[in-house]
Amino acid sequence: MGTNTNSIKIRIFAGAMTVLYSSPIFGPVHSRRLGISLGINLMPHDGKNCTFDCIYCECGFNHDHVPHTPRPTPHEVHEALQSQLERMRSEGTPPDVLTFAGNGEPTLHPQFAEIVADVVELRNRFFPQAKVSVLSNATQITRPEVFDALLMVDNNILKLDTVSPRYIQRVDRPTSNTYDVEKIIGAMCRFGQRCIIQTMFMQGTYDGHDIDNTTDEYVMPWLDAVRHINPREVMIYTIDRETPATTLRKATHQQLDRIATLLTQNNISCQVSY
Repeated sequence: MGTNTNSIKIRIFAGAMTVLYSSPIFGPVHSRRLGISLGINLMPHDGKNCTFDCIYCECGFNHDHVPHTPRPTPHEVHEALQSQLERMRSEGTPPDVLTFAGNGEPTLHPQFAEIVADVVELRNRFFPQAKVSVLSNATQITRPEVFDALLMVDNNILKLDTVSPRYIQRVDRPTSNTYDVEKIIGAMCRFGQRCIIQTMFMQGTYDGHDIDNTTDEYVMPWLDAVRHINPREVMIYTIDRETPATTLRKATHQQLDRIATLLTQNNISCQVSY
């Protein structure tokens, strides 16, 4: 089952290819980490809305993709998802997972909890064996309604690229000046085995600074935080698509394998995507 290219828009900015996903349903696509994934985009179809402005984001920089249309309503998400699931059932092509992802941070949708509950109900009706996943940068998990909604999904996948505030400001680039990684880690601890940590490892340069979180300077404090959180699993991965910052490079197989070994030595389940 391939990608439904009618639901994905390719744009070129400053020589780099970026991807925007149509709202509210896209795919199915093949995910390195999740299998055959039907995407759920709660952001506008014509732009990006995110609390991070990551220099490696496949959707590009925030300022290059300012949206001009509203987010989809819960009714629009329901109708589009139900239609696609009916089609997939009639074709005999079941998804492995229904994934909240797309053009920014899904938990920003003001009716996120309502939509999650509806997606779980539709999953149960059409493909009860499929998982419901959320790919989140974790910036909103201190909000009680978001925290509770994430407890309803099978795969609560939360980003933690590092515990270094300096690296976060250079790479993840939170849009709020109140972002506090220690506060986010504390909220992650409340999930424990009900969350999966997702970390992007990479190398390169950006804006005159070296970018490399594969060294012990970054890996060992991150590992301490992961041990403290005690997640169900850790997903480590590297760049797979073009990035808006064109001076970034993939982490090597050897670097990812070393980090995976450190995790397994600490009895932490790990999945690696090269």
